[in-house]
Amino acid sequence: MVSRFGNDSPQFRDASSKMLSTFILTMRGTPFVYNGDELGMSNAGFKKIEDFRDVQTRNEYQHQKNTKGDLNKFMTYIQAASRDNSRTPFQWDSTSNAGFSSGKPWIQVATNYKLINARQQEMDPNSCLNYFRKLVALRNANIPVLVYGKYTLLDKQNPDIYAYTREADGRKILILLNFSSKVASASVPLDVSQATLLLSNYADGPTASKNSISLKPYQSAVYRL
Repeated sequence: MVSRFGNDSPQFRDASSKMLSTFILTMRGTPFVYNGDELGMSNAGFKKIEDFRDVQTRNEYQHQKNTKGDLNKFMTYIQAASRDNSRTPFQWDSTSNAGFSSGKPWIQVATNYKLINARQQEMDPNSCLNYFRKLVALRNANIPVLVYGKYTLLDKQNPDIYAYTREADGRKILILLNFSSKVASASVPLDVSQATLLLSNYADGPTASKNSISLKPYQSAVYRL
């Protein structure tokens, strides 16, 4: 998820992964999270076609080769879009095969498993995994609002920030998500200066005034109004 919809560069992977998880877990209905998204696992980082196992990917590579297509361009494409990016073994720890198996997995472990794995994140209170747990707890504590409540989109024309409220039984929660790699501001018709910040993916919350909130790159914020 973080490689496709966020930013998996070292600078922004952590923040954008947490921001995307905030989005998923503050929406109506049943959230679906794919294996590894709670860690901020990224695309596999495969460099050569032999690393891939997906039949469609390998067949298309052979087709490009037979028709004298641009193989470098195709490799760049599949490194981002191949279905194998979501099929690598879960990254449990930094040992061989990321602790997934003592045998040989059917596909290689993602190349960054020594940096991104469950054991390392268990020990870090600010990790993607522990932030995800906070989100689950927040959702469970606000089921009427976040699961069943009314959804209202705010600041519709904002190209960088996705802002909305969830509301039920006289309670209202404001969610702000910065989908960009720059500081961005949201204009909301609400007095947020006295709102309670429930959760943010940065150590300090956004800068808020009466009707405007400034968010850091890929920052997320959840307020109780």
